[in-house]
Amino acid sequence: MLLTSFALLLLTVRIDIITLFPEIALAPLSESIIRRAREAGLVDIHAHQLRDWATGKHRKTDEYLCGGGQGMLLKPEPIFAAVEELKGDDTQVILMTPQGAPFKQHHAQRLSSSKHLIILCGHYEGVDHRVIETLVDEEISIGDYVLTNGAIAAAVVTDAIVRLIPGALGDARSPEEESFTNPNMLEAPAYTKPNDFRGMKVPEVLLSGDHGKIEAWKKEQAHQRTRANRPDLLED
Repeated sequence: MLLTSFALLLLTVRIDIITLFPEIALAPLSESIIRRAREAGLVDIHAHQLRDWATGKHRKTDEYLCGGGQGMLLKPEPIFAAVEELKGDDTQVILMTPQGAPFKQHHAQRLSSSKHLIILCGHYEGVDHRVIETLVDEEISIGDYVLTNGAIAAAVVTDAIVRLIPGALGDARSPEEESFTNPNMLEAPAYTKPNDFRGMKVPEVLLSGDHGKIEAWKKEQAHQRTRANRPDLLED
């Protein structure tokens, strides 16, 4: 995407996603809030085809595991070539992998102030470990499950990061009043009009105009919701 000189002045983050499936990575990042942030020049997102750095007639990116084992592994050569071409002085390299640290809101908050991120997407049985030992600054997992490829996970992480860039959300208070802003508490239930829908009424306290009572209600409801859905957070 071409940016105007004004947009370039606003630019705070560049994100390069390296994957075998760039279309999958970009699809959810081309709509809604993330699309507007890109158009405003707040973030510059590119998804690169890993095969572009592969060599040989067939541009092969995978190989069998040394020592045996099921599946294929991404070869180090194209990944090293891609990172070395794209990396700058302020670059952080992230690998999306089920073996990574669980991705939390505080990770998104920290990474939203980065200048340049390269996100590597695993596939098959992952990547040659020499990539991790030499190139990767941080291994991240979006959950205790396995996806067909890391492009989907990269899109999730990118979305979480971009929406926290100043100016990306319409209301600057929005990221301060949602789940995981307090890492041990979910967001309280929310309601809108009509006040009475099929006999289901908005809680009276929310219509009272008493901000003290409303805040106390929200805290209690957030605690109850966390206890019901994520009791592990309260244990932490």
